[in-house]
Amino acid sequence: MGPLTGVRVVELLGIGPGPFCGMVLADLGADVVRVERPVPAGRPAEAPAADILARGQRSVTADLKSAEGRSAVLGLVRAADVLIDPFRPGVTERLGLGPEDCLAANPRLVYGRMTGWGQEGPYAPRAGHDINYIALSGALSLCGNAGGPPVPPVNLLGDFGGGAMFLAVGVLAALLHARSTGEGQVVDAAMVDGSAALTAMTHQMLALGAWGPRGTNVLDTGAPYYNVYRAADGGWVSVGAIEDPFYAELLDVLGLAGDELATAGRHDRERWPDLQRLFAGVFATRTRAEWAEAFAGRDACFAPVWELAEAQAEPHLAQRGTYVREFGVTQPAPAPRFSRTPAAIGGPPPHPGQHTGEVFRDWGVPLPGPATPTPAA
Repeated sequence: MGPLTGVRVVELLGIGPGPFCGMVLADLGADVVRVERPVPAGRPAEAPAADILARGQRSVTADLKSAEGRSAVLGLVRAADVLIDPFRPGVTERLGLGPEDCLAANPRLVYGRMTGWGQEGPYAPRAGHDINYIALSGALSLCGNAGGPPVPPVNLLGDFGGGAMFLAVGVLAALLHARSTGEGQVVDAAMVDGSAALTAMTHQMLALGAWGPRGTNVLDTGAPYYNVYRAADGGWVSVGAIEDPFYAELLDVLGLAGDELATAGRHDRERWPDLQRLFAGVFATRTRAEWAEAFAGRDACFAPVWELAEAQAEPHLAQRGTYVREFGVTQPAPAPRFSRTPAAIGGPPPHPGQHTGEVFRDWGVPLPGPATPTPAA
């Protein structure tokens, strides 16, 4: 039984960050109900085993543009603790499912809104994706090598880090407030805001005069001791030996403990390019696996760079169960971990509408029309 057992969440289904937030809440024990569009007649439901973001959740179908669909969702809202709205500003208002409608139906409701640009501002009505949101916030400008273009860190920084996780934190904070006061509220989680918040330490360094152009700083591949290097087999390894003891260990394993450049060049930014070339030359003499073996048991802030499929079988991660195989699909295990109320994957991803009748019955909500759940394939 996870720490959110008993919490009821209605998720109006969108893409990316909304479903990821739903997955996190479900992993923590919440009863997350996805409201999906009805499956067109004659089209079979696809097997959703690989839909990892839907794991542990239940699915109902409703046409949000119909009076019956709106009535069904409002019925669920009255019995819910949280609603996740993944649409652009104004969409749910036009559907009759906006914050005023839902909070009138349930004054204790936490209404979580997930957008890229936020609910107001010149960009609010525009389309966009992760790359655009982190570009505007300045976060994208931090990613990449010196002299090169900004490199998007896939969609981890905007969609999931700056979006879904901030929505989850906001929803849980508002839920605590609602349970102590009886007052619901709207949580406006914008990826542009969240990705900006993630740059707080970089802004601190900038204010202290300790941050320069992209790719010239300690944490962005400017420093030779905080970087990635290609091994003899084409694989990559990472080093993060910022502190003195770890740097000394790094030099010892590399056979550079007595090298003048390796010793004196560490604190001389003018010599960083030469030191980086020196490290690159040494790392190119062994394979990634050989370096992993050489650094085993050494406190040098070293780790091989595994591809996703390789990481799934990595011994440390395997011992911790960081990746699990459920329903025929290898996927990340729930995080974080709890000593008394462990998180867990509550079940396989649902087929659209699979739990329509079940959810309304369990939540004690009248179904405004015949339940037509899609049968499991």
